[in-house]
Amino acid sequence: MKKYYSFLIFILLTTTFNAQDTIQKVEKRIYTTKPLNGTEAPNIDGVLDESAWDLVEWTGDFIENEPDENTPPSQQTKFKIIYDQKYIYVAYRCFDSEPEKIENRLSRRDGFAGDWVEINLDTYHDKRTGFSFTITAAGVKGDEFISQNGDNWDDSWNPIWYTATSIDKDGWIAEVKIPLSQLKFGKSKEQIWGLQVNRRFFRNDERSVWQRIPQDAPGWVSEFGELHGLLDIQPQKQLEIQPFGVTQLDTYPEEENNPFRDGQDFKLNGGLDAKIGITNDLTLDLTVNPDFGQVEADPAAIALDGFQIFFREQRPFFVENKNIFDYQFANGQDNVFYSRRIGRTPQGSISEIDDEFIDRPSNTTILGAAKFSGKTKNGWSIGILESVTSREIAKIEDENGNRREAIVEPLTNYFVSRVQKDFNNRNSFIGGIFTATHRDLGNAFDIDEEDPNTDETIEVVGTRENNLNLLRESAYSAGLDFRHNWKERKYFIEGNIVASHVTGSKEAIEETQKELTHLFQRVDADHVEVDPNRTSLTGTGGKLVGGKSGGGRWRYEAGVFWRSPELELNDIGFLRQADDIRQFISARYLFLKPTKFYRRANIKLDQFTTFDFEGNYNRIQYQVEGFMNYQNNWWTELGFGHKPRIFTNTFLRGGPRWRFSDENFAYLFFGSDQRKRFNFTVGYSGSRAQQNSFSFNRFVLRLRYQPFNALSISLNPEFRLEPNKTQYVDEVDFNGVPRYITGDIDQQTLSTSIRLNYNINPNLTIQYYGEPFISRGRYKDFNFVNNAVANDLSERVTLFDTTQILFNETDDEYSVDEDKDGVEDYTFDNPDFAFVQFRSNLVLRWEYIPGSELFLVWSQGITGDGDSRQHLFRSLDDQILGQQPENTFLIKLTYRFVL
Repeated sequence: MKKYYSFLIFILLTTTFNAQDTIQKVEKRIYTTKPLNGTEAPNIDGVLDESAWDLVEWTGDFIENEPDENTPPSQQTKFKIIYDQKYIYVAYRCFDSEPEKIENRLSRRDGFAGDWVEINLDTYHDKRTGFSFTITAAGVKGDEFISQNGDNWDDSWNPIWYTATSIDKDGWIAEVKIPLSQLKFGKSKEQIWGLQVNRRFFRNDERSVWQRIPQDAPGWVSEFGELHGLLDIQPQKQLEIQPFGVTQLDTYPEEENNPFRDGQDFKLNGGLDAKIGITNDLTLDLTVNPDFGQVEADPAAIALDGFQIFFREQRPFFVENKNIFDYQFANGQDNVFYSRRIGRTPQGSISEIDDEFIDRPSNTTILGAAKFSGKTKNGWSIGILESVTSREIAKIEDENGNRREAIVEPLTNYFVSRVQKDFNNRNSFIGGIFTATHRDLGNAFDIDEEDPNTDETIEVVGTRENNLNLLRESAYSAGLDFRHNWKERKYFIEGNIVASHVTGSKEAIEETQKELTHLFQRVDADHVEVDPNRTSLTGTGGKLVGGKSGGGRWRYEAGVFWRSPELELNDIGFLRQADDIRQFISARYLFLKPTKFYRRANIKLDQFTTFDFEGNYNRIQYQVEGFMNYQNNWWTELGFGHKPRIFTNTFLRGGPRWRFSDENFAYLFFGSDQRKRFNFTVGYSGSRAQQNSFSFNRFVLRLRYQPFNALSISLNPEFRLEPNKTQYVDEVDFNGVPRYITGDIDQQTLSTSIRLNYNINPNLTIQYYGEPFISRGRYKDFNFVNNAVANDLSERVTLFDTTQILFNETDDEYSVDEDKDGVEDYTFDNPDFAFVQFRSNLVLRWEYIPGSELFLVWSQGITGDGDSRQHLFRSLDDQILGQQPENTFLIKLTYRFVL
């Protein structure tokens, strides 16, 4: 009944607050540009002394947007726009009565440091997407692709464009030249584009805009003014080819008698990236043997719940235009397309024999990939991606030189297609997605190949020893989505549906049914069961959400998500857990007008409940959170919540449904003015469960310092304490009955990310990133599950007494005589752990001409097991500072040919 009450509350909110809304009519501004028509194009040098700028008038009269919307800004801004058949030219005059105080801080590209000004162009005029070009007073570029009506700004988009700045007695000047080939627009006698110019006045942390956008507007791009006067410009078909070469040296500790670990490896590599404009709207991106050696390492993480960890995509080929391929069908990070699956770590395991050495590839090689994407003038968004990854082979050799090889990843093809169509005056869209994954398992077993070193035939083993038979042979998914906005985009309803179908051997589909995502083997589940004869699995998921996104002070939404037990997306998507139905409702109140105390603030209330497909009522949660930015630009973010009901189907990994004790949680973060050269953030988040069965404490400190314009440093230490009296340990057999063992864990985790950026000039930067990570867990007071759904902790588990359990130090395991008859009933391994990791990247990046780059990279890494009996800082000293790291030295040179 609770879910029906939530929808009733949503309806009441809609009718109540709708009566309070007043629609602000803001006049659309229009700027009319003019062509050069034979006039010499301006020289981009930061000085406005060319006659070409006299062809058009200045436009200005900017209005403040933040913090005090619709008031005169502290300093005014003017701009001009002219064009020819190849470029658009923009001139800015950013007035400043105290030019000596202009903040011209250097940063890497997309750093957005100090004073800046930007132009946003909605060239499709779809009122949802746009291109943003930002220039700082120091001459640093920033470029982003805007989507979701301003809710998403993708700074991975790196077009070629030109700019220069200067400071004089009246303020600062910027000149910009943007090639039309870097923009997308349709063919038309006169182009009409959405236009916005936005300036940040750093000293006052103030934003002013050319086209006023009220704080209660339903979006950003939909509220732009218009750029007129673009007559007879021809779409520019983009053709760029970017070959690259890489030389790499790896050094590491030499391992005695290990032929694969002699202390160093050296290799040369090369590849090609290309961008071909099929039309001005649609682009074909190609990559052959791509190299991502300059990409920053993923942050370290450890998860005791058994679920996979989501890492964001950082590889340039997959990042660009990723908004077109995105299909986030439910809550959280669940997505039909998760590009990190392409090039993943090989999935096959290897059965080792004593005294064998293994050379195992760390990633699957991407042989090539092609991406066709873009958006047409009539509202079609199109994305097609095709990628092939190679068959990966691990080499195995014993002490006598006998060598064998094992296939650990088969040849695999990945395909994604995505389409959306705008209609109803761009207020609505409908779309779809289709994905396919095919693995060549037929050629993954018992293959003979020639050894290139000896010309001898080697047995390449692809058998059950490396679990390739547990991989699914094919996987398909398809979905439909829609969104409709009405009443000037203030209200919306959106939804989607997803279906998946996977096929494979009986072993593969049985393994799929038993994975943590599904757990068909749950002992108390009547709606699912493992069928060992199945060779396919089909499931569905989706969402339906509606609410208010603009107008007035209130925002609210309510909806439902679902994932059927059979839904499976993890061949090319990301799905944490199936068998879930979730209802939610959220309301937020905005304090739009600043006062003497704060600049902006908001408060939010959330509620959700979850069920499984058997009808079990698993969870309900309430949460209140708020944010306030004070007049001195310090800020506070806080929240608290209550979880009166927490059941989970996954905790015992196939065992019965488990109940957690009722829980309360809270967090508080506050920070200083982030414009200052030194600023900080301090935060705490924690939770407490009844009967002290579980607690969580996270302490966060973020320090940032910029001693001078060219150098910035950040230090972000974090410490976690996670004691839990019933942490899952193992499942054992006790007289033919499953016995689920849990224990009292004292888990502590310490990590510190360090970043240093030194900017010699806007195109030459040195960047350092490093992160030591240590997580240690010690167990005691082991117990077994007695009644998994009992409210009282003492009834939920039964503690072993000292006569029942004994630790065998030689075998590093616990033996249990549960019935106290003097005979060992079962054993389980010592679960204590200490995971230690250090990763770092030092990168010199030089964009020696626009679009062409030189990278010098030094990466270090240490990963290992520490001593769980040691203090965290002792592990830091012994396992990181006291160990010889693995090093990678890399030189990568790219050259972009623009044809």
